[in-house]
Amino acid sequence: MKPTATKRPDAATRRAQLLDAADAVFITHGVNAPLELVVERAGVGRATLYRQFPDRDAILLALLERSTERLQEQAQALKERPDAFFALMAYLSERIVRSPALSDYWRSSSLSDPRFAHLRRQVWSTFAPALERAQAQGLVRADVQARDLSLLIGMLGAALRGTSDAERRRLAQQALDVIRRGLRPDAQEHAVRE
Repeated sequence: MKPTATKRPDAATRRAQLLDAADAVFITHGVNAPLELVVERAGVGRATLYRQFPDRDAILLALLERSTERLQEQAQALKERPDAFFALMAYLSERIVRSPALSDYWRSSSLSDPRFAHLRRQVWSTFAPALERAQAQGLVRADVQARDLSLLIGMLGAALRGTSDAERRRLAQQALDVIRRGLRPDAQEHAVRE
C-alpha cells in the first residue's frame, strides 16, 4: 500500500489562514499583540508568517484590503436596494464593533499615507452608487460626497468605545441614527434655521 502524501495548503489558503488568525488575535488583544500569538493561532511556523507578511503593517494592510473586498461584495449584494447606503454603513459599523482595534488603525492612519490611499478610494467608489441612489430617493442630502465617508467612518469608529460587544452595538446603533438624521435633506434646512 502506497502512503498517502499530505497535501500542503497553497499560498492563498495559507495567507487566508494567517489573516483569519491575525484578525482573531487583534480583535482580542489589539493590533499591537505579539505576532507569536498569530503564529500559534494559525498553527504555523514563524517563517511561514514572515514569508507571507514581512511585518505587522503588512498584516494590517492585508486585513484592511480584505475588509474592503468584503465591503465591495456587500455593496454588490445590496445594489438594488434604495437604502443600500445606510445598509452599507450598518455593515461597516458591525465590522467596527467586531474589530475596534483594526478600525482604530484605519482611522489613525494619515489620509495622505500612500499605503492606504488606494483603499480609501476603493471605499469611496464602492459607496458612490449607493450614495447617488440614496440622494435620488431623497434619503441623503445632495451636498454629501463619497469622500465624506472617511469622516463618517471616523465618527462611527470614535463613537464605539464601549467595553462589551453589547455596549458597542448599542453605541453603533445610536451613532448610525445620528448620522442618518444628519444626512437627511431636511437636516440641512434645520441647520440653516438655527
